[in-house]
Amino acid sequence: MSQDDILQSTKSVIQGLDALKNEHAKMLESVVDSMNSSLQIDTNKLEEKAGLLRKSMDMIELGIGEAHVMMQLGNHLQNLEAEKQKLRTQVKRLCQENAWLRDELATAQKKLHECEQANAAYSVEIEHLKFLKEVKQYDVNENNPSSSNNLPSTNGSSGQAMDLANDLFPNDDDIYMDQQDMGSGSNQSRRFDSYADLTMSPSQSATGSFASTTGYEIPARLKTLHNLVIQYASQGRYEVAVPLCRQALEDLEKTSGHQHPDVATMLNILALVYRDQSKFKEAGILLNDALAIREKTLGPDHPAVAATLNNLAVLYGKRNKFRDAEVLCKRALEIREKCLGSSHPDVAKQLNNLALLCQNQGKYDEVESYYKRAIEIYTKTLGIDDPNVAKTKNNLASAYLKQQKYKEAEQIYKDVLTRAQETEFSNKNAAISQQQQQQQQQETQKTQQSKPGSSSAGNYDAQGGWYKTILTDQPTVTTTLKNLSLLYRRQGKFEAADTLENCATKARKDPQAILQALNFVKQTNLTTQQQPPPSTSS
Repeated sequence: MSQDDILQSTKSVIQGLDALKNEHAKMLESVVDSMNSSLQIDTNKLEEKAGLLRKSMDMIELGIGEAHVMMQLGNHLQNLEAEKQKLRTQVKRLCQENAWLRDELATAQKKLHECEQANAAYSVEIEHLKFLKEVKQYDVNENNPSSSNNLPSTNGSSGQAMDLANDLFPNDDDIYMDQQDMGSGSNQSRRFDSYADLTMSPSQSATGSFASTTGYEIPARLKTLHNLVIQYASQGRYEVAVPLCRQALEDLEKTSGHQHPDVATMLNILALVYRDQSKFKEAGILLNDALAIREKTLGPDHPAVAATLNNLAVLYGKRNKFRDAEVLCKRALEIREKCLGSSHPDVAKQLNNLALLCQNQGKYDEVESYYKRAIEIYTKTLGIDDPNVAKTKNNLASAYLKQQKYKEAEQIYKDVLTRAQETEFSNKNAAISQQQQQQQQQETQKTQQSKPGSSSAGNYDAQGGWYKTILTDQPTVTTTLKNLSLLYRRQGKFEAADTLENCATKARKDPQAILQALNFVKQTNLTTQQQPPPSTSS
């Protein structure tokens, strides 16, 4: 018998009991009337009959009450069943999400495996190239002077309508936007570097002093969510990234209220996703809201406020509102200098952004000042071989190009490439020394083996490590080669431009091409130095 049948039977019983109660009430009423009009002898019998009727009515009342209790119990069980079905639906949805996350993890592991296989293939290729490199090293040095002597000396314009400065670092505003360590340990796609917008840089968190004074740290759950958003956005899966951010933002507002620093952080992340979708209006609303929250909760001079100001300035820059962006960027610079000191790397990043905004307004004196100060900070704090030094020098050269100061721009490009070559050969010497030590150890341990395979393995390890060291900053070197090629093309030095452009194009597949290009630049430097200075007439 089902639950619905039991409830229906209970309702029928209640109706029957109500009818029986009414009949007993009528009988009792007639007995009481008879008692009033009968004799004394009949009265005793009628009173006895009335007592029995009252007792029966009490039993009927009790039965009706129990039936009502059963009805309420049935309704309660129905509510419980509905809740149970709801919970089952939620569990099913969570299982589906869990399966989806497992699929995503499996896909990531598959990609990792493919990358490892590709890395192994590149290592094998390096093993073949390392022997050719040592043989051809000096041949390339001898061939480059002849090619450099054949370069045309005319200083004409190439006639290209394209603005050369825009080809240097097309995403430079993102490169220098608050690249702060989220703890993921991996380099995401270059266009998404600006997502790492939290409240402290790696140097600040390393010391611990800054975190203790500011009193606010990003929760671990937001860092995890931030990494997920970066992954989805880098894949172009905005249909997943945006709802994920919106749901997290809604949950934060329910638990912590709208005026909370975590809500501001989430607004920043969502705004950057919108910015990548070119939804600048929505991104601007979110960033202004985040700025107001951070100023109210953390204070107007907090580094998190500077981060939001910087993101808002970049957004204005993308909308060609350079004057408004410059005001915001200068305020962010003042906050960083006040909190971090005038020689902090984050100050140099802010100077890069400010220089780019001024460059778009034609304020070249300020541009040069900002870039030179950024280079000085990077060189002092991170060392002359840090990639940021080369990137900032490229930016400075782009400013010179827009002013048609070709000599200054060429000198900067050559300085960057010359430094890369010096670093390359110092790493090579260290690798060769390590290679010789490994060969000696392997020859001592494997003297009984007839096949000379052990020394080859030693060469592979040492030389492979050297190539990895060289290729660490390959994108910067390749970009500099392309920039110098475009400069030569604008000056009419087409042969030199073609040589460097070919080397830059082949660099991704053939590391030897970078070495050839560096040697070519070295030879052009020597040729320039050996040329007599032009005579001046009085």
